[in-house]
Formats: sequence, C-alpha cells, structure tokens
Amino acid sequence: MVRSFKIWVYKEGQPPLFHIGPVNNLYSIEGQFIDEMESGRSHFLAHRPEDATTFFIPVSIVKIIFNIYRPLTTYSRASLQKVVSDYITVVANKYPFWNRSMGADHFFVSCHDWAPHVSTGNPELFKNFIRVLCNANSSEGFKFTRDVSLPETFIPFGSLGPQHTSIDTPSNRTIFAFFAGGEHGDVREQLFKYWKDKDKEIQVHSYLPKNINYYESLGNTKFCLCPSGYEVASPRIVESIHAGCVPVIISEGYVLPFSDTLDWTKFSFHLPVSKIRRLKKMLKGISKKEYEEKRKAVLQVQRHFVVNRPSKPFDLIHMVLHSIWLRRLNIGLPL
Repeated sequence: MVRSFKIWVYKEGQPPLFHIGPVNNLYSIEGQFIDEMESGRSHFLAHRPEDATTFFIPVSIVKIIFNIYRPLTTYSRASLQKVVSDYITVVANKYPFWNRSMGADHFFVSCHDWAPHVSTGNPELFKNFIRVLCNANSSEGFKFTRDVSLPETFIPFGSLGPQHTSIDTPSNRTIFAFFAGGEHGDVREQLFKYWKDKDKEIQVHSYLPKNINYYESLGNTKFCLCPSGYEVASPRIVESIHAGCVPVIISEGYVLPFSDTLDWTKFSFHLPVSKIRRLKKMLKGISKKEYEEKRKAVLQVQRHFVVNRPSKPFDLIHMVLHSIWLRRLNIGLPL
C-alpha cells in the first residue's frame, strides 16, 4: 500500500462546499481528512491524475447542509444529491477516470448522518462509488465490500482528539459501567428505560452534574456503554478506547470501523439491543481474565484511533486510507 497507493484530489469546485470541512466537534474527522489530503504533505498524493490509483471527491456534506439548508425548513435530500451529482458530472466531463471505472475507483468521506443519502438520488451513478461514512448502517445500504466505515471522533477546539484519562490498573477503576448523553434514538430509549439512575454499578445518566468530569469518568470505568443515537455511529467508541475502557457496543446494523483488519471481539463487547434489560448480568458474566485480555487489547489498538496531522503510519487517517486501498484492490483495474 505505502509504495503503490496514490490519490488524486480533484481541484474543481470552490469553498465552502468543496475542499473545506469541519475540523472540530462531532463531524470533525470529515474536515480533518479533507485537509490532510489538500495539505500536500501526504506521500499518498499523486502529482498528476494519470499517476493515481484512486480519486478523491473533495465535497463536504456538512458544509453543503450548513449552507444550503439554513434556515432548515425541509428535510428533503434533493439539493444535497444535486450538488454532489453535478460535481461528479463536471469531473467526469473533464477527465476520463470516472467513466473508465464508472466511479469504482473514486471515493468521498463524510461523517454527517445524511451522507449515505447522497447516493439514493441516483443509484445508477453511485452504484460503484466508494463511500467512506460514519453512518455505516448495513440495514440502510452500507456495503462492506465497497464502502468504508469511518470512526466518528469528537475533536475539541485546540486538540486532535478526546482527552487521555486512562487509569492503567483495573482495580483502580471504580465505576463498573458508565454512559452519559442525550436521550435520543430507539436504542438509548431502551437503555434509559431500564438503567437510567437506577443502579450504582450501571451508571446511566442523561446529563452529568457540573462537578463530575465526563472524560475522567470514562478513565475510571471498566465498561463504557456505547449505544447508538439517532444513527448507528457514536463518538463514545473512540472516547472509550482513548480512555482505556472496554467499549460495550449497543447497536444494530453498525459496521464497525477497520473491521477488515481489526478483530473487535478481542477488545470490545457487543450487546444486542434486545438484551439491554440483561446488561448487568451479561457484563458480570465476563470473567476477570477475559476482561483483562480485552482491556490490554484496547491499549494495543489505541494508536489506530489517534488523529495525527500530518498522518502517521497506523493512526486513524492511515487506517482509513488502508481500508480504501483494500476496496480499490477489489476493482478489476491495474494498480
């Protein structure tokens, strides 16, 4: 991959809809990736489009929605779909590469919940297109062999990721299981129904008191609960890994990031939504030995969920590129 994988970033289009994305807060990985590709510092960049093995469509779904849908008076995806389709028409008319593969060696990256809807407006146009998405829901058309699951990462201002507050000694982690967040989506509705403020060991809260630090709580927890919200992805998975806490993934249809390379069963626990009521019993059934193995594995995979600028080998952006490269290998075109 390091020697042969080359990416051409299309230059067409003007900011803010193209070439610029959010680099902080919930959708930050979208902008960080775009900026990494546009910075000119990545050795994966091709100097000429003829030298590229893959082509990046530098559209920001977040910026399109922010600028086109304000004030938000409609939830129609038509305008979003038209902007992206028009951009592809421009590059397909100017260059031979989209038509050569029918988009199979092209990709875009977005963390916005609406990003998967880009391709529903014109399924024929996008049927081969590689979509790198935080909202990686297999029940809504995400295809593991074509698409790439992007880790949703909350990046505060002045930082490149969640705070590191890990307590390395398991015996000093005084909280057995923990979640704090908004009560939105069917999965969290079930979690709150059975566990919100009802158990000293299973600490489920909507909002924390001001005297309690969220990240310190994660660092003091053995099992971090990661339920889906309105959509399948949640930044809590990355936050848990940064905190050295074993993620408990409560979701249906979520294709986990880097699962073509990482074995998530080694460092996380998946709880079916239908078994939320049995949450405590199932976590208590995990032996001390199994927990310690998972916790050590969490520490081993931490480097794959770190955002570096410029990107470094095996970090989050590098892993995303590796996943894209694997999809590129599935295409019957020479590398």
